Amino acid sequence: MTLRTGHIGLNVTDLDRSLAFYRDVLGFTPLAEGKEEGRRYAFLGDRENLVLTLWQQAEQPYAAERAGLHHLALEADTIEKVREYEEALRAYGVDFAYEGVVAHREGAGSGGIFFHDPDGTRLEISVPSGAEEAPAPSGAAPTCGFF
Repeated sequence: MTLRTGHIGLNVTDLDRSLAFYRDVLGFTPLAEGKEEGRRYAFLGDRENLVLTLWQQAEQPYAAERAGLHHLALEADTIEKVREYEEALRAYGVDFAYEGVVAHREGAGSGGIFFHDPDGTRLEISVPSGAEEAPAPSGAAPTCGFF
């Protein structure tokens, strides 16, 4: 048996703010929510499966220099869908790591957008192909590893 990712859990500083971002901008469906003070959380999914849990128990935003989560990578069906997310994220005022769609490395067909959630957690929305014409900001090194 090979293990696969079940769901991702993120600590957040403000559940309401993060829930709005992941629900309204990225389109996740709320499946359940805990509203008891000191035990607030939200389960988000794709209407059927749990994909992401948000736990309001962080006192500080994401810190890239500490061990733990490097980034959360999400996959879209098409490069056009990635561009739709990019437009929605720009309208929301999200901080991007690179300008527009970029390739995962020089010569790669895979690529996407790289940005930060309200707590600074690094996120990626990419496709396995369709980004052949996009620049590679990190040359031959993996773009998703150095933003």
